[in-house]
Amino acid sequence: MKRLTLAFSTVALIILASCGNKNEQQQMPPSGPPTVPVMTVEKTDALTYQTYAANLEGQQNVEIRPKVNGFIQKIYVDEGQMVKKGQLLFKLETAVLNQEANAGRAVVNAAQVEVDRLKPLVDRKIISEVVLETAKAKLAQAKSTFSSTQANIGYGTIVSPVDGVIGSIPYKEGSLASATSEMPLTTVSDTRNMRAYFSLNEKQLLQFNRNFAGANTAEKLKNVGEIELTLVDNSIYNQKGTIETINGSMNAATGSTEFRAKFANPEGLLRNGSSGEIRIPVMRKGIILIPQTAVFDVQGKQMVLKIGAENKVESALITIDGSDGDNFIVIDGLAEGNQIVTAGVTKLRPGTQVVPENTKTKEAAAATPADSTKTTK
Repeated sequence: MKRLTLAFSTVALIILASCGNKNEQQQMPPSGPPTVPVMTVEKTDALTYQTYAANLEGQQNVEIRPKVNGFIQKIYVDEGQMVKKGQLLFKLETAVLNQEANAGRAVVNAAQVEVDRLKPLVDRKIISEVVLETAKAKLAQAKSTFSSTQANIGYGTIVSPVDGVIGSIPYKEGSLASATSEMPLTTVSDTRNMRAYFSLNEKQLLQFNRNFAGANTAEKLKNVGEIELTLVDNSIYNQKGTIETINGSMNAATGSTEFRAKFANPEGLLRNGSSGEIRIPVMRKGIILIPQTAVFDVQGKQMVLKIGAENKVESALITIDGSDGDNFIVIDGLAEGNQIVTAGVTKLRPGTQVVPENTKTKEAAAATPADSTKTTK
């Protein structure tokens, strides 16, 4: 009986072990090279964009500075306020100037009295005409001093020279404002149209001149056409712009030349001092485009994974020259006919054997039934 029980136990253990092995075999992942998406490199024509960092300013940025020294008696505007040309901004205290004006008026009156007294004496030849001319000179000098004082009193009333938006106001009422102060009272920026300033280095400028035909700068800028502006949130500004001017010389200190573009600002979305990125459209012919997902960075250098012999991946150094938005433009390191991995490149190592799956072929195959259905209708 004990032998029979032992026999049954042994059989049960063998069956359980067999079932366990089957489950383990079912749970084990299939072995073999991984399947990876690839594309075959080919040349194409595409609309690409050259991008450059830009600083934005209003079409007019006027620093408001006092022409005379004085304490700020009243500030009539606030930061960010829209103002019109001629609108009152600041009033400086002019009590001292008023006193000087009163004294000057008295001097003018006294000089005029002296001239009036001397005229009949000269007519009767009682005194020399030189005495009268001297008195007249003193009267002219007194009038000039008085007029200058009056003008300085007028300078104490500060108005906006243009329509625009008030910038920062670093001063408070009661502060001393000086014509020689480093900081202006404020700035008034006309932001109805915005200017975008950006720079190209010597190599980029050379490429720019090659990309756009024209016998001179004006013709080249005309052929550029409309440009775009990328805002800090990576959205594209809803108004197109144009390049207005190019500086005629290179900056020796920076090795670059400055461009100025113009964008309308009807909604007031752009502000003085903002930043963005200029996008210049360039039609490129016979270029190689690859997905940005195919590129990875190694110590500041751009690399891709090519499919080599026996479907083993190998790394390749490439040179990128801009993009069309989703794809990089490759100018060196790849040739037509090369196959590259388009996704998951960070999970692979050089020498890994893979099963290439051409993404374009797969997409075309998936699209065929739909196309044929439309044709049969």
